[in-house]
Amino acid sequence: MAESVVLLGFWASPYALRVPIALAEKGVEFEYKEQDLSSKSTLLLQSNPIHKKVPVLIHNERPICESLIIVQYIDEVWTDGSSLMPKDPYQRANARFWADYIDKKVIGTSARIWKSKGEAKETAKKEFIECLKLLEGELGDKPYFGGDTFGFVDVAFSAYCCWFYSLEIEGNFKMEEECPKLMEWVKRCMERESVSKALPDQHKIYDYLGHLKKRLGLE
Repeated sequence: MAESVVLLGFWASPYALRVPIALAEKGVEFEYKEQDLSSKSTLLLQSNPIHKKVPVLIHNERPICESLIIVQYIDEVWTDGSSLMPKDPYQRANARFWADYIDKKVIGTSARIWKSKGEAKETAKKEFIECLKLLEGELGDKPYFGGDTFGFVDVAFSAYCCWFYSLEIEGNFKMEEECPKLMEWVKRCMERESVSKALPDQHKIYDYLGHLKKRLGLE
């Protein structure tokens, strides 16, 4: 029986975008099914009945939910090529910590930049830049968060690179001026086929954000 790998995603979701990056790093072929989040499909609701969100990876008809869990699953199931997670238990724990930080702090703080105005927007921008500087410190002089190899934290954060342009415009700042080493990391990631092929054009994201703000009554 042929192996079945299906990904339920949404083109602009930084969470969903992690999965094709990880699959590409492992050389895994898959079927992609774009989801309409305003009218969720029966397949999505059946595959993720708890959260009803993307991404969902369906491997041999068995669904796996939550992006970071999916990336770890991919790393454990498809062992060809470089491992995304470090072998050392402490380093694995550290990678999970920073990936969790990206989810809970970085992405959440960045959303407040485009959702707010005035002083609240400035506060969100300041907090976001502080988050980026912390990540830049963790990156240090390494080419990747995983060291010499593209790893778990790199997958988790590179999927958000396509949103940086929109955040710069919304917050009126330049990430390259604030975090030059981190932006060099972005360039290295974008040179990887796994990342460049997975991420949508940054201008398309900006257009989508404009429509999203109107729909949410933020303009």
